[in-house]
Amino acid sequence: MRRWLARRTRVERVLLAVAALLLAGAGALWLSLPDVRPLATASPTTTRMIELRKKQAAEKKRPFHLRWEWRPLARISPYLQRAAVLSEDAQFWTHDGVDWDAMKKAAEHDWHERAMERGASTITQQVAKNLYLSPSRNPVRKLRELLIARRLDAALGKSRVLELYLNIAEWGDGIFGAEAAARRWFGCSAAALTPAQAARLVTALPNPFKRSPANGSRALARKAARLVRGLHRAGVIDDAALADAERELGVAPREVSAPAANGALPEPPESDVAEPDDSEAADATEDPTPE
Repeated sequence: MRRWLARRTRVERVLLAVAALLLAGAGALWLSLPDVRPLATASPTTTRMIELRKKQAAEKKRPFHLRWEWRPLARISPYLQRAAVLSEDAQFWTHDGVDWDAMKKAAEHDWHERAMERGASTITQQVAKNLYLSPSRNPVRKLRELLIARRLDAALGKSRVLELYLNIAEWGDGIFGAEAAARRWFGCSAAALTPAQAARLVTALPNPFKRSPANGSRALARKAARLVRGLHRAGVIDDAALADAERELGVAPREVSAPAANGALPEPPESDVAEPDDSEAADATEDPTPE
């Protein structure tokens, strides 16, 4: 080996060293990935995000009261399930844990805007981040997130990933999961959420500290209204339920298209789509740390 290396040029030796380092790094990265298979039957007892919030509270010398009650998917409102997919990851049921097309579009947008504004994280990636990772945008952490998301999708299946997501999502200071969120913000169980309440909860993501369900702003009410209209177009709710939801949200009724015949979630009409505002860009790039 020494004789062979001695015959190499300096450039070749440098390239070999770089290749060896890259292989070692790739191997170390792969070995660092968690085994997600136990999650198929066992629910987590904590998450990286919960532990981070505990640490942040301790550093600020303030109490941290965790409210977290696990619920199976069958005991979580179907309105919340469909609204979460519609809002957070429209291709959830078809991608492999990572929406490569959305990532490409987000990268092209950020390149043209010279800013890191769009995250394009799928529900599965958010599960990976909340369970195992930090909220930083370090490239290595992002690569681990992509790899873990692929593992989650392959090992657990879509329904279990969605169940995990709705049970570990953060909905306020110490409030994790749909059950705790429903009880805190609406005084009901996750199973009993109305379409308007479900839309309010989803609208609070990914930054429930800026977009609290208790926030009565017109902008957030309109965002929630767009979600319930999307549920109507998908055939999840009927005309009467849509009208009730719009009244509950305090927005003016809007003429909407007929529900989709196949139960799919069609694209909303152009007039019903909001452009991202400054707060949404911040949500995509910053950790929503409670004050």
